[in-house]
Amino acid sequence: MNDFSLAQLAPSDRPREKLIENGVAVLSDSDLLAIIIRNGFKGLPATNLAKTILLSVDNDLTRLSRMNLHELSSFKGMGKVKAVTVMAALELGRRRRFAEGVKALQISSSKDAASVFIPLLSDLCHEEFWMLLMNRANRVICRYQVSKGGISGTVVDPKMVYRKAVEQSASSLIFCHNHPSGNLSPSEADLQLTKKLVEAGRLFDMQVLDHIIIAGDNYYSFADEGRI
Repeated sequence: MNDFSLAQLAPSDRPREKLIENGVAVLSDSDLLAIIIRNGFKGLPATNLAKTILLSVDNDLTRLSRMNLHELSSFKGMGKVKAVTVMAALELGRRRRFAEGVKALQISSSKDAASVFIPLLSDLCHEEFWMLLMNRANRVICRYQVSKGGISGTVVDPKMVYRKAVEQSASSLIFCHNHPSGNLSPSEADLQLTKKLVEAGRLFDMQVLDHIIIAGDNYYSFADEGRI
């Protein structure tokens, strides 16, 4: 048999048993990853495989979450099925963080808006453009992904933006996109798009409150910089 199962480890080294007996909080990152992976390969326990993967990203979970299917499945003993399982688990955790940020949220500052989007966009290796639709009390009606692009940009159609806003009876909007490069400064294209979206909003009597740029855990606010 080629696979090396967690069941073949000594009880004290089995992450599942440690979780059952002592709770999930006592497990290390490699223990948790090993549970997701389940099996190692040819004498290599899943715990060792998990440590190898984490070591490749300097034990940085953010970097791990940015690994694609090809990168994860390239480790000996992983394969596409295990890689997909790891990616799904990381994505579920990311969505949980994001969902917590929008429950009955009232936006009163750029920090409030950034806190909604940083968990969603900070780890991405491609660019996405999102918006928050809000009522007259600045409470979030919904969040909506406008577009998804590549490393250097994404296409935004103002007609699609305001069609969705009208459908949701929004009174105001906040736009947000990420810069995978880590550069917070708005590009000329960012400036022109923001101007176009603000002008289009006036036609529908909808106010654009801000446009946030996310780069890692930092953000840039058009409103704070007097550019809205």
